[in-house]
Amino acid sequence: MSTFSNTNTGNKPADPYKVANTDDNVSLDEKIQALNKFADSCKFGMLTTRDSLGSGRLISRCMAVAAKEKGGVDYLFFTNTESHKTDELKGDSHVNISFLDSSGQWASISGTASIETDRAEVEKYYSPSLKAWLGDLGDGIHDGSQKDPRIGVIRVKMDTATYSISNKTIIGWAAEVAKGTVTGDVASVNKIREIDAADVLSWRTSH
Repeated sequence: MSTFSNTNTGNKPADPYKVANTDDNVSLDEKIQALNKFADSCKFGMLTTRDSLGSGRLISRCMAVAAKEKGGVDYLFFTNTESHKTDELKGDSHVNISFLDSSGQWASISGTASIETDRAEVEKYYSPSLKAWLGDLGDGIHDGSQKDPRIGVIRVKMDTATYSISNKTIIGWAAEVAKGTVTGDVASVNKIREIDAADVLSWRTSH
């Protein structure tokens, strides 16, 4: 129950949308695999960190997922270690990754981040396209190659996740919304799933 409420609905749920769309009757494997598939289809996510200057502000940046490990509960991103976000992560490792597509499907992943500079880890997922973002400083060292010491990996270890996906077509989705508009019944259009900390721990032990 929410600790903030300005209404009394008696024995009816105050948030019927969540009740109608929450999908709990799936295995952990299906939850994780569906989240991985959705993240792969988006490719780009918003990585949210906390400002390191003491303001407490949250800052989000668009990041391309370089890889996923541990069966999909570790998310890896490339970074320029000289960028401000590395200072932010050093000050507070708690982050959020969010994904959204044009149909309104979304995912929110909470976790903790670390910065890895091991060359083997960088080379494992390195892409030449990184040169476009780091540039070649012309000193034979900072050239955007695999050996460029500025290139690091941000590893986000999932703590929990919530996502909402749909298997309905655009026509089916619109029909469900139209029906709800006329009848007052809540539209059942999405599958809202939650992956809690115990789920993640269980998944990690087997992957």
